[in-house]
Amino acid sequence: MSSTAHSAPPRPRQTPKRDLLILGGLLALFVVGIVGIAATVGWEETLAQLQKLSLGQFIILLALSMVNYTFRGLRWHLFARRLGLPLRVHQNVLHFMGGFAMTITPGRIGELVRVRWISRLTGWPFERILVLPFADRVFDIAAMGLVLAVGVLMSQSGTQLTVVVSVVALLFAAIVTRPRLLDRSVTLLWRGIGKWPRRFVGLRRAARSMALFREARLAIPALTLSVIGWTAEGYALYLLLTWMGADISLAAATVVFVFSTLAGGLTGAPGGVGGAEAAMLIMLSAQAVPMAVALPAMAVIRVTTLWFAIFVGLVTFPIAEKLSKKA
Repeated sequence: MSSTAHSAPPRPRQTPKRDLLILGGLLALFVVGIVGIAATVGWEETLAQLQKLSLGQFIILLALSMVNYTFRGLRWHLFARRLGLPLRVHQNVLHFMGGFAMTITPGRIGELVRVRWISRLTGWPFERILVLPFADRVFDIAAMGLVLAVGVLMSQSGTQLTVVVSVVALLFAAIVTRPRLLDRSVTLLWRGIGKWPRRFVGLRRAARSMALFREARLAIPALTLSVIGWTAEGYALYLLLTWMGADISLAAATVVFVFSTLAGGLTGAPGGVGGAEAAMLIMLSAQAVPMAVALPAMAVIRVTTLWFAIFVGLVTFPIAEKLSKKA
């Protein structure tokens, strides 16, 4: 297939105004949930924990989140270069960051806007670039599974569920990085559904292209960047809980963060809102963290991870959109 052949990427179904309404609704749902639980736990204890945090500590949490975003953005650049895309590192990182604005879409499908930007800049067809977000998600799951498994072994406090989730994540990553097996799976899925043949053609092409990312010289650095990124987020939760006086190990805090993130993603809800928060509170409770500490810690860490990522995306999205239109 010629690299100059161009097929127009599908247009987003939602308008920016509608996206903002969804974002506002999710934020309201998040706030209402926090307020409801805080009223049950006790406002005084919850506020007392929040007042323990200084502005400097809050900035440290945001900085650790930026470590995660930046390292995963560099991974995106590695994948783009391996695919042969003629884009510089700052362009690829900008695309990756801008895609966070679409985290609010169900299943984060809106993050495919990154592919639209690349298609505009390079003239490559949408289907040929589709493997990029696919590989990005695969390495995220593999890294999270690895971090979760190591954390469970080190903390020796993981439940059977966390062990199962980490094993499933690793197995999933192993399967989807095998192009032939993945190609057959997509074919069987299409036969079962019998709809959207064009979409499945793109998925099959992406599945076959995964062979590009299996080489050790690429897979090892990409996985390393992913592990560092997600470990930074686990370290942020550990610091936060320590500042609030909770007695928890780094390994256990990392397990709580990664597991709750995966649990939220499995719900299919935009940003994992609802599922991730519930899973984190349950996991912290299992670690004997008092609810008066667990609740504000959960609220703060979600603000400095999910909502901060959306903020970064909203800031960089118009820049990426404008630059891609000039191509």
